[in-house]
Amino acid sequence: MSITTMTEAPLRALEEIGLHSTQPVHYQLPPSELTSQTLERKEGVLNDTGALLINTGEFTGRSPKDKFTVQDELTKDTVHWNEFNIPIEPKFFDRMQAKLLDYLNTKEIWVRDCFACADPTYRLNIRVINENPWSNLFAYNMFLRPADDQLDSFKPEWHIIQAPNFKADPATDGTRQHNFAMVSFTKKTILIGGTGYTGEMKKGIFTILNYILPQEKNVLSMHCSANMGKDGDTAIFFGLSGTGKTTLSADPNRSLIGDDEHGWTDSAVFNFEGGCYAKTIDLSVEKEPEIYKAIKPGALVENVSFITGTNKIDFSSKAITENTRVSYPLSFISNALEPSVGKMPKNIFFLTADAYGILPPVSKLTAGQAMYQFISGYTAKVAGTEAGVTEPKATFSACFGAPFLPLHPGRYAEMLGKKMTMHNVNVWMINTGWSGGPYGIGSRMKLGYTRAMITAALEGKLDHVEFEAHPVFGMMMPKECPGVPAEILNPRNTWADKAAYDTKAVNLAKQFIKNFEKYAGGVSEEILAAAPKG
Repeated sequence: MSITTMTEAPLRALEEIGLHSTQPVHYQLPPSELTSQTLERKEGVLNDTGALLINTGEFTGRSPKDKFTVQDELTKDTVHWNEFNIPIEPKFFDRMQAKLLDYLNTKEIWVRDCFACADPTYRLNIRVINENPWSNLFAYNMFLRPADDQLDSFKPEWHIIQAPNFKADPATDGTRQHNFAMVSFTKKTILIGGTGYTGEMKKGIFTILNYILPQEKNVLSMHCSANMGKDGDTAIFFGLSGTGKTTLSADPNRSLIGDDEHGWTDSAVFNFEGGCYAKTIDLSVEKEPEIYKAIKPGALVENVSFITGTNKIDFSSKAITENTRVSYPLSFISNALEPSVGKMPKNIFFLTADAYGILPPVSKLTAGQAMYQFISGYTAKVAGTEAGVTEPKATFSACFGAPFLPLHPGRYAEMLGKKMTMHNVNVWMINTGWSGGPYGIGSRMKLGYTRAMITAALEGKLDHVEFEAHPVFGMMMPKECPGVPAEILNPRNTWADKAAYDTKAVNLAKQFIKNFEKYAGGVSEEILAAAPKG
């Protein structure tokens, strides 16, 4: 085994798991070297700002149907088996790991030791093994980076073994097709093959933390962004794609804790990650200045195209995928909190882009309603956002992150309810979608109004105003809000045809109720009682 900058201890550890490559093994290389090696191997190019651009190949996004969890004594009665938690027998995992290691033993490989969880109390030691340098750069950007003295005694608790060019044989490997991501909680290993999409590594670790932290540490794991004000008040933002989670949590007057994955303890909110993995489709310096400026040396940009005849990125291009991405360390963001650990939250925001125009632009939820809406994880896509969608389409994703939740969603919701009650946290639903009618008739809520509503909630300016209950969904709607016209606060008032609003509201409520049926057996009466009136 040819080693570059690797000490004896991690070398022995690699051999213990069956990795003894005949080719060079690169350990803990800095971004500059990983970038240079990618360029030398002709696996990437630089743009005009010096960022590294790569193409992830066949897969430009996660493949949820090809993610498997080993079903064994540890997981058989704890994992909520469903379309996202697909069981696989231990023998297939063991066979796949042996084949993957045999494959890597003939390859040049890149090894990185890193952490997950910014709070040292809950820190997870991870060793990432890749078959190309740009995948290892992603691990550098996205996970927490140990100091040199921390590496001296580093012992990995979990391994990620990732080889994009290794393909499974579905006939013998128990997979659906040639690509796969397999998690074994017993072996504490994630195997990834047949796909170059780097997000599989990130979401693999998120999945295991969603299993470990609630069960073993009494920490609520969350798919959310978070920021903190100058007075130490933390705000949490949940929301599916297109609801404004990244935009609304990026506040120049507040410090960014993180943009995607967090844990909530008895005393703090902490980021799981050391970086950001931001969408770049239609990115502009006006809309997202911090992300735009983060595309510089050290950043890894995926699946974008150049403006013809230049090395400038065409952020509007969907030639490869709409899911264009950039990863970069949190330090690339000017107002990032270091370390990324915030104080106790005072406000939680559920963001939805309701294309039906039914939900209020801002409303306050009871604990029961918060748990119900959390499990529902609602937004609505509009025509043109995906093939075949010609009118608003309701989308539900449990806890705003269903593909990454190994436990029953009710488990996370109960923890949320207990924490918000114990710490007197306000939960608000913010509709960044339509007002005055559905998509095609009404208009999108102005960003300035949405920001004013969030600011009013954060500054306590909604604490003493008069509220009224929504007649179908039950959440409490303020009758006034600084900086927002009072007439838009009750969505029914904005519709020309009030009877049409009433009908659509009941129809949407029925979709909520239908979606919730699959969770009803694992939740409390308080949550069930918070259902809308369909």
